[in-house]
Amino acid sequence: MSRPAAPRPVRELTAVSADGSTVHVEVSGPEDAPPVVLAHGWTCSIAFWAEQIRDLSADHRVIAYDQRGHGRTPPAGRYGYSTTALADDLEAVLAATLAPGEKAVLAGHSMGGMTIMAAADRPGLREHAAAVLLCSTGPARLTAESLVVPIRAGGLRTRLTRWILGARAPLGPVTPVSRRILEYATMGPRSAPERVDACARIVHACPRASRVAWSRVLAELDLEAGLARLTPPAAVLVGSADRLTPPVHARTLAAALPRCVGLVELPGMGHMTPVEAPEAVTAQIRELTATYLGVKEDA
Repeated sequence: MSRPAAPRPVRELTAVSADGSTVHVEVSGPEDAPPVVLAHGWTCSIAFWAEQIRDLSADHRVIAYDQRGHGRTPPAGRYGYSTTALADDLEAVLAATLAPGEKAVLAGHSMGGMTIMAAADRPGLREHAAAVLLCSTGPARLTAESLVVPIRAGGLRTRLTRWILGARAPLGPVTPVSRRILEYATMGPRSAPERVDACARIVHACPRASRVAWSRVLAELDLEAGLARLTPPAAVLVGSADRLTPPVHARTLAAALPRCVGLVELPGMGHMTPVEAPEAVTAQIRELTATYLGVKEDA
């Protein structure tokens, strides 16, 4: 049975990034509640966090935004896609939604996690991040470590993976074939059919130009050197069947982060963990808010 959509946001606003790009932001839940900031991944949107927004907004102020070129955030210019832009946009969102010195838990899925890593040494992140959740993500070697192409690791697999993820062909409407391809590449064997359907609708809604532009950034991603500067307490979560950012990335993060407070591996789940296993992801966020924002959980 499908779940109802996330509640309508209490307010919407536009953050302005360092290069003048605008970022669509939605805030849900009580304005005086402890804040949580959600950054979605490549080809997704705020809708990807629907389950987390529904649950957390009962007693948290949930701040979610569309990455540039996704959802209701306009695409950038030709040179507007980079890890610097990811960090700039996150800083802009934090500045627009949080009071000076106010702390929040930041959760990022896939490219959203990479956004947090890219902002590791930014003043805005140091000012506002009480703790972070890095969910189904990795810092480098994404195409080399990906298991989307089922052949032996090496140059051929890396080149094929880069070609597939950067394909310029329009996705068009969701079809049985495209749904099966997306399920294989991004979902785990324990994913419920309605979860696969939800992810397919979200991914197919991403504009082709933005999908391709960000794929080039991700193919060259290398954020490992900055991990030592990501000093807030950080939890890491991954699906055991993640083909896009396999568990090797999560283990790399857990070993490199200065204050890793836990590594959770979800059996049978793929890359889309906030949709595939929403209760587990929400529980991780709640644990961080309880520990680092002093939020009392119901008995």
